Amino acid sequence: MSSAPPPGSGEQPPEDDPFRKRPPSHEGSGSPYDTPYGGAQQPPPPGGGPYGGGPYGYPADPLAGMPPLADSARRTLARIFDMILVGIVVWLLTWAFGVREYDINGDHVEVAKSVGQSVIGAVLYTAYDTFMMSRYGQTLGKKWLGMRVANLDDGATPSVQTMLIRSLVLWVPFAFCCACVWTAICGGWSYFDKPYKQGLHDKAAKTVVVSTS
Repeated sequence: MSSAPPPGSGEQPPEDDPFRKRPPSHEGSGSPYDTPYGGAQQPPPPGGGPYGGGPYGYPADPLAGMPPLADSARRTLARIFDMILVGIVVWLLTWAFGVREYDINGDHVEVAKSVGQSVIGAVLYTAYDTFMMSRYGQTLGKKWLGMRVANLDDGATPSVQTMLIRSLVLWVPFAFCCACVWTAICGGWSYFDKPYKQGLHDKAAKTVVVSTS
């Protein structure tokens, strides 16, 4: 049964993303997304995943045909690398504009400077993640360690809107109230999450992190 849209519908599956899963093919096109890695098409598992089946007749398991999920420890290393990288830029900007975390003089604490640093941090971290992963599917840290972010339902590189949601969930609490504690909880969730190894930010955006190597 053809999975193409009906004639005259004006809708065509997007072809501009090389990572997007393709519809199952019965003609042996050779696409790595036609079947799960290294074998024939498997029947979908009973019940499917929490997000249901994808478009174009994908099986109920969203991971069918996608690369393996990235190891959580590698994800943590990539996040630390990115935090250090962007943190250097945040420090340089706060130094250049005279905005420090706290300036205590006797009983006087300049809270405005602390808020200013938090705003700069939140904006830069969010912008970095949103731009890099909506454009390339990976930050510099993820590229270095061989992984990328993908939509759970179709394997495609996430849109700007999806990545903005993901980034805001991760970085706004980090910048304004919870710092590394929130990052550890949000990202550390992937160590225990089954079956998709999602952090809380992944769950909010319906994304997964998969290996590219």
